[in-house]
Amino acid sequence: MATSARTPFALSRKVAAADLRRDQDLSLTELHQLLDLTAEVKRAPKKYRRALEGKYLSLLFEKPSLRTRMTFELAIQQLGGGAVASVGPIGEREPVKDVARNLDRWTDCIAARTFSQHTINELADHAGIPVINALSDLYHPCQALADVFTLVEKHGDLQGLKLAFIGDGNNVAHSLMITGARLGMHVSVATPEGYSPEPGIVSEARALAERGARIAITHNPEEAVEGAAAVYTDVWASMGQESEADQRRHRFAPFRVNSELMAKAPSGAVFMHCLPAKRGQETTDEVLESAASVVFDQAENRLHAQKALLLMLLGH
Repeated sequence: MATSARTPFALSRKVAAADLRRDQDLSLTELHQLLDLTAEVKRAPKKYRRALEGKYLSLLFEKPSLRTRMTFELAIQQLGGGAVASVGPIGEREPVKDVARNLDRWTDCIAARTFSQHTINELADHAGIPVINALSDLYHPCQALADVFTLVEKHGDLQGLKLAFIGDGNNVAHSLMITGARLGMHVSVATPEGYSPEPGIVSEARALAERGARIAITHNPEEAVEGAAAVYTDVWASMGQESEADQRRHRFAPFRVNSELMAKAPSGAVFMHCLPAKRGQETTDEVLESAASVVFDQAENRLHAQKALLLMLLGH
């Protein structure tokens, strides 16, 4: 990635934001710097293997996790630090504010995967150490960082690139709209009626859009993928929505990303999914295993993007 037009990353300086509660907490300059640093740590991991020596990361998981937990644990360890994990409800046995104040006495950073954005905010309000949103009901900033970095690897400059998100207007869609628009990407989200993204987040993404980026909300998946360089989908029912699964399967069936829908996108379009995938529902094996699929590149890049994030939040 070219860096000549931007301020070079200074590892000795922390980012201005104390936390990553949501995508917008990184300034636009910091977002560009994070992508540059992600490329650097991926290219030369040994250079940073002692960068966070003696630093410890608290991992809190209200939801099961493979990619988020493994990549955060590996990230801090490969930077010379360590991680401790707690699985289960946050704030059930004691107030969230007490959890936060205990962890900031023992560790240097908290990454929390929660059901509610309110839990992320409360942890950040009471912890004197950085708090990272590792997934909430409203945002998934770490996923979006890995996703846009993957697109930079595949397409270069993101200005004017179109990404189509097909399915539920969920936390991943929210973060992709915010982060994509700030990088000059057009983002088109196609959902069944009644499942559109939060209107307030759509408005904020439009207000933050850079260099003519457009945010479009539609109920027509074919319209969304027209001209798209990337077609993205996610599970139709997230954890906590299991009671809606049958209803959602019926409502979302026309939004399945199959080879016919991918054929409506331009030649060379990539297929993206944050995983885990329910094969045969939101997408097909044929698409997920195709040459267009970059889903495992996305998964790998969670590790590199989170290394860069930890370096920037914790300094050196």
